[in-house]
Amino acid sequence: MTIRLDGRHALVTGGSRGIGRAIAAALTQAGARVTVTGRDAAALRETVASGDAVASFAADITDGQAVADGIRAAAPHGVDILIANAGGAESRPFRKADADHFRRMIDLNLMSVVHAVHAVLESMVARKSGRIVAIASTAGLKGYPAVSAYVAAKHAVVGLVRALALETAKHGVTVNAVCPAYTETAMLHDDVRRAAEKSGRAADAMLQTMRDSLPIGRLVRPEEVAAAVLFLCSADAAAITGTTLAIAGGEL
Repeated sequence: MTIRLDGRHALVTGGSRGIGRAIAAALTQAGARVTVTGRDAAALRETVASGDAVASFAADITDGQAVADGIRAAAPHGVDILIANAGGAESRPFRKADADHFRRMIDLNLMSVVHAVHAVLESMVARKSGRIVAIASTAGLKGYPAVSAYVAAKHAVVGLVRALALETAKHGVTVNAVCPAYTETAMLHDDVRRAAEKSGRAADAMLQTMRDSLPIGRLVRPEEVAAAVLFLCSADAAAITGTTLAIAGGEL
């Protein structure tokens, strides 16, 4: 099946690296006009220069006003596709996870989605057409130790998707979540390196434990997540809303 998104304007948050970059590239290859946003202006410019997107703007995704202003400037006629991908995890046992830690994880992983959706939804409803995909995590579907705040935030993303889908179903807008397992990205390797430094374990051994936890025996590839997102953005997925699609190699 060949998916074409010609004439559609897509916005990808956290679009300059990892899963977000792979999604931006897939949407671009399908003919969409892709704008990427994130905090690293240099990485965003490189994403555009490489051809994985056509435009970018730098913004703190946890700042709702900055996100709204950036989207309004980048897409004055509205966004057809929103991929709310920005997020991140910090490892901390619950007994050491204070309120500030929880707020940080919720702002980064939940409120970043809320801000982006608020900025695009009215125009989608007015046009009676739109695709919203939140990149959650298997941590939105199950628990993991030492990341309780991240797990709580990702569960909240899944809940938001399910509720929002019911509010928008009659307006031609679909809202879904994609939940990847451990994915081969620079962010994952950075997280493993930091965890290894704290624990004294070897980073390679920690990575192997992650691979072994997935029945397919390897990490998920960003392009595999992007392929699932691309389908959810297609015309063939018009009846799919409120779902969570796990890209988890059999983990769940």
